[in-house]
Amino acid sequence: MRKTLIATTIASALLLSACSSESTQETKQQSTAQVQDINASNVLFKPSPLQYMAPEFDKFGTTEYEAAFDAGIAQHNAEILAIANNPEPATFENTLVEMELAGELLNRASAAFYNLSGLISNDEYQRIDKKMAPVFSAHSDDIYLNGALFERVQTVYDSKDKLSAEDQRLVDFYYKQFVKAGAKLNDAEKAKMREINAELAKLSTEFSQNVLKSFKEDVILVTDKSKLAGLSEGEIAGLAAAAKKAGKDGYMITLVNTTQQPILSSLENRELREQIFKASTNRAAKTNGPIIIKETNLRAQKAELLGFKDWASYVMTSRMAQTTDNVYGILDDLAPKAVEKAQAEAKAIQKVINDSGESFELKPWDWSFYAEKVRAEKYDLDPALVKPYFEMQSVIHNGLFFAMEKLYGITFKERKDLPLYHEDVMAFEVFNADGSAIGLFYMDPYAREGKRGGAWMSAYVSQSGLKGTKPVIYNAQNIPKPAEGEPTLMTFDEVSTMFHEFGHAAHGLFSDVKYPSLAGTATARDFVEFPSQAHEDWMIEPSVLANYAKHYKTGEPIPQALLDKVLESQKFNQGFGTTEYLAAALLDMEWHSFGSDKKVTDVQQFESEALKAHGIDYYPVPPRYKSNYFSHTFAGGYSAGYYAYLWTEVFAADAFAHMENNGGLTRENGDKFRKEILSKGNSRDLMQSYIEFRGQKPTTDALLKRRGLVD
Repeated sequence: MRKTLIATTIASALLLSACSSESTQETKQQSTAQVQDINASNVLFKPSPLQYMAPEFDKFGTTEYEAAFDAGIAQHNAEILAIANNPEPATFENTLVEMELAGELLNRASAAFYNLSGLISNDEYQRIDKKMAPVFSAHSDDIYLNGALFERVQTVYDSKDKLSAEDQRLVDFYYKQFVKAGAKLNDAEKAKMREINAELAKLSTEFSQNVLKSFKEDVILVTDKSKLAGLSEGEIAGLAAAAKKAGKDGYMITLVNTTQQPILSSLENRELREQIFKASTNRAAKTNGPIIIKETNLRAQKAELLGFKDWASYVMTSRMAQTTDNVYGILDDLAPKAVEKAQAEAKAIQKVINDSGESFELKPWDWSFYAEKVRAEKYDLDPALVKPYFEMQSVIHNGLFFAMEKLYGITFKERKDLPLYHEDVMAFEVFNADGSAIGLFYMDPYAREGKRGGAWMSAYVSQSGLKGTKPVIYNAQNIPKPAEGEPTLMTFDEVSTMFHEFGHAAHGLFSDVKYPSLAGTATARDFVEFPSQAHEDWMIEPSVLANYAKHYKTGEPIPQALLDKVLESQKFNQGFGTTEYLAAALLDMEWHSFGSDKKVTDVQQFESEALKAHGIDYYPVPPRYKSNYFSHTFAGGYSAGYYAYLWTEVFAADAFAHMENNGGLTRENGDKFRKEILSKGNSRDLMQSYIEFRGQKPTTDALLKRRGLVD
């Protein structure tokens, strides 16, 4: 029974704290042995026997998590107490290295749960998530607010000059983590910090679950097929299949993460477009509005406890940007240029509306539909003629994998023998050019109920030289699944996203770092998007396109004239794209740039005033995310950090331009990028990694050209 498990492991932890004369290694072995004896049947309690410790997806489910969490937390507490109470003088090895090795069971169970809860969520996943959020918050506080443990970390920090560069990096990482968590606060302040952290964990979980719930509930059901004019028969069949699967009659349109919905670019029915747009902008407003107000106030309180004027200033202490002034500087510098270009684009769209005999004023729900008409007129381009050349399997094998082999020499072998958590998932083993193994890569391409929106990368197992582990990485997207027997034809943007997410995967797969806390994508938020964005442009490299952009029926390559139009059109509508992004980034910053004395009562009013203050309140172009479904900032770890996509695009555009000027898609370029950027993780100064690759700091020149904001 779980009660017995909890009682036994907690008693073990208490006994351990009293018996501090035992060695750390002995106590770790005892704790591990007790855990394994208690619940040997739960596969999460021991490392997976599969190659690379790939998860045994077929042998565990929601019933296993809570026991693993209970035991994992108790075991980790025991290990941490042993480190904190070790009577031996603090050293790098007996303090920080031991902390890196601690918590194996908890890490394994957490990786399984939190990855799968975003991929195959259901009521039980959500119940456990809600239950465990404050528990994990308290556990983190138990570590970072432990005075004895911080004293040992401080001792190592004060004598770090004797250590190697990578060891010093780990010391700096831990020291900053402790200080940012409140290790230097007094007891009363620590108690307040615990209270705030518990409430924040609860609120962010509720926010996330409300958004996930909205994907299921805020759907648009169409019963009159004629209203779907503009969609292909295949797309209509997909909507019918979605409705049938949900037990509904008609055609079901589900929302994606962003404010604007891709389907709006094709639907001719203006009334339906408006219905979809308003459903998108209003989703989760009633449930998440109060959460946003509470969460931002609590974040402000936490920042003030730690001596900062606001949350954004606190966050910048671990970001490359360093100060909020630097962030606002780059956002406010681009905002007027972006709005000016968006207004010019709007004039062209309004002309098309007027020329069609209509008299209405351009609204947000009209932009995508009529922008496509402008694109078609300007570039003589019909998107429906493009998609047949982007069939998913060809994109994956002949595009993405082909480009990665040319750039890095790596190859992929599908592993159909490994268990999967869903039938749509594909597993691949990844090899270096010399045949040596790198790790595992899972691809999960399709949208489905229970899967959160957007696209992302994460790891089930992270690379670590210390632990001797190789990476087990996955990418997730939300490509609409076609009707049974139909091919998956991707949009240009979906292809770009696939290359982008594999950039993150490469960052994880190529990691060659000793310590887990510094490995792979464990970098600053305003650096981690750089490798992913740097991979996007390989999709349009001529030799790559020639290898995968072939008609799914005939095998004929995409006609050069059509391809030229596609590539030329990519700078089209960049005023819109840049404006909607900047609006969201500025909203994120504004929500975190005030003190706890500011009382926000109306989310919509706050948004409106914030956008006006930065001159980016342009009604036809709403923010890419409105606050009520802005998961990046209120549930996803990007608070005061959404600007990072633009910040890192400066690096990405500069890096890609540099590679283009030095041979393009070559092993020489790929190997250097892998060596200096992808393999280093956070094991050295991030700007220094870029300089080692590029020879200098990045400039904004390539970014402005990439976004079409300058000629």
